[in-house]
Amino acid sequence: MPEINISNSSDRDAVVSMESVATPLRVRWVDTQARQASNVRLLKSTLDHDTESLVKKFGGLEEVSQAIIDGDPEINFEMTGITMQGTSRVFVNKDQELVHRVQQFEIIRDPDGNEKDRRPRQIVPQNVSNELPLKWTGKFLKRSDVIRKFVFASKMQLTHINGLTYDFLFAMAKDLEDRDSMMLLGAGPNSNQPLILRRGSLPYRGFLEGRTKGDRYVLLLHLSNMEMKKPEESGSSEA
Repeated sequence: MPEINISNSSDRDAVVSMESVATPLRVRWVDTQARQASNVRLLKSTLDHDTESLVKKFGGLEEVSQAIIDGDPEINFEMTGITMQGTSRVFVNKDQELVHRVQQFEIIRDPDGNEKDRRPRQIVPQNVSNELPLKWTGKFLKRSDVIRKFVFASKMQLTHINGLTYDFLFAMAKDLEDRDSMMLLGAGPNSNQPLILRRGSLPYRGFLEGRTKGDRYVLLLHLSNMEMKKPEESGSSEA
C-alpha cells in the first residue's frame, strides 16, 4: 500500500496510507439461466498466426485471403480460446522477437496531431513519500469551481494507521469541509511541482478534499492532468 508524507496547517507532518478508491459493484451479470457470469480473458491468436506472419508465409494479402478460404491458417487450434491468467506485458520488435532494456520516447504533438518534438522519456522517481513532506499550501479553491475547471483522472483516499494519525487526518478533513473548498497540493520546497505517485508514472496536480460525518471522515486526493479553458473568441473580420 503506497504512503504519503503530508503536513497540516500547523506545519506538523505524518506519514499515512494512501489507497485507491474502489467503486462498489452494483450490477450483477447473469446468463439466460440466471447463473452468475464473469469476465475472462481468452487468447485470440498467437504470433505465428497473425496477419504479418501469414503475409510472410503466403506472399501477400490476396494469397492470405485465398488461404483462409481454402483452410484456417489464422487459427491455432491448440492455443486459440484458452483462458489466460497472470499475464505480463512484453515488448517485441518488428520481427516479433522479445526485446529488453527498451528506451521509451515522449512524442509532443500540436492540436492537429502533427509531431512537434520527440525526446527520451525520463523515468522520474515518486515524490509523495520522501523525507520532505507535502506542505499545507493554503491555496483553497471552491469545490464548485474546481469541478468546472479541471478534468480528474483518478483519486486516492488518505487513511490513518493509528489513533494519532486519525486525529491528524480528521482535523484536515474537517477544515476543508468547513471551507467548502479543495486545497491545491504540490510537491517540492515551494509546492509548485506535480505529484508523482509511483516511479515513472504520470505527473498530476493534486486537490485535497475532506468530508466528515460524526466521528467518521474521508480525505480524498483528486488527481488531474488536464485543465479546461474557455476557447478564445475570434475577432470579427472586416468586410
